[in-house]
Amino acid sequence: MPKTIHTGRLPVKLWADVVEPGAMQQILNLADYPFAFHHIAIMPDVHEGFGMPIGGVMATERVIVPNAVGVDIGCGMIAVRTSLTTLGRKVLEKVVDEIRAVIPLGFRHHKRPRDMRYMPDMPVEGMPVVEREFDSARHQVGTLGGGNHFIEIQRGSDDHIWVMIHSGSRNLGKQVADHYNRLAVSLNKKENIKGTWEKQLAYLYLDSEEGERYIREMKYCVAFGFANRSLMMENVLELLDFFVKGGVEETDRVAISHNYAAEEEHFGRRVWVHRKGATPAFRGMRGIIPGSQGTASYIVAGKGNEESFSSCSHGAGRLLGRRQAIRHLDLEGEVRRLEEKGILHSLRGRKDLDEAPSAYKDIRRVIDQQRDLVEVLVELQPLAVVKG
Repeated sequence: MPKTIHTGRLPVKLWADVVEPGAMQQILNLADYPFAFHHIAIMPDVHEGFGMPIGGVMATERVIVPNAVGVDIGCGMIAVRTSLTTLGRKVLEKVVDEIRAVIPLGFRHHKRPRDMRYMPDMPVEGMPVVEREFDSARHQVGTLGGGNHFIEIQRGSDDHIWVMIHSGSRNLGKQVADHYNRLAVSLNKKENIKGTWEKQLAYLYLDSEEGERYIREMKYCVAFGFANRSLMMENVLELLDFFVKGGVEETDRVAISHNYAAEEEHFGRRVWVHRKGATPAFRGMRGIIPGSQGTASYIVAGKGNEESFSSCSHGAGRLLGRRQAIRHLDLEGEVRRLEEKGILHSLRGRKDLDEAPSAYKDIRRVIDQQRDLVEVLVELQPLAVVKG
């Protein structure tokens, strides 16, 4: 059950037991945010972000806040259960090698634009940033990116082999986010409402032309994130089908976003719920909570807990900052622990330590802290991990 903080204008419902100072200050800023509604909900994977912490949930009235969605709009997860119950090591190695050859990783893009059928089936008129970036986005759909994005092949507690992908809207989402945050800052400085733009929480009025445009472009980026993950999943399943004798069939699929804002009803009011690194967990809705490289991930079912605005964590959450992890973690020790588990991992050098398991919180503890938010359906153990 959450701890409640009552020091601000609104209470904070906190599912985390340890919060870094920078993230706590951002939480207190949210509690005093003039447009926030009812309370602030903070998930157990919370860590510092820009303006609003990752793992934060805030409902607003009258306004939408670009930094409360984040720069990777529509970032999310897709997981597919396959018909496979076993997967040999040699086949696994071949599939991983081909994934690296077929799917652009890190800053790489496709050399040629992807077919239009892979892009969201949405008109882009009236979306100035999407229109500007559209051709570039056609080169980026079906690409992984870097950071904490990954492709994993996993063994489930249901005795099936799963494929899981975590990625977002690539440069398209960042361009939309940066454009509208800058626009919001310039507009907010004229109103100068305390506790908004100077706290990196610039807003756009929902009924303004600028706010309506941001919502359209945000929704497109969410759809693009889904399209991006779907194309990568199609490619991975095709590779498995090629290398596995007898072929592979998809038997189940779960897909969610965890960086977006949506109009919902909570506590008797229509409000805009901003989930920044938080997964929707409406009653019966299935979601995905990934661990770190080398640890378990989970398929879950939401319990529809209103205290969290029907949300749960989006992952384990960072324990160490990226630079801190690279400076302080032991590469040999991290690699040894992964190889002892038999995992085909992506720790190739010291610069990769920012994504080592020890850079993240204990996923089992994170799951235990939100038993009132979700029910675990399947636990997934990694067999192979591909990162940018």
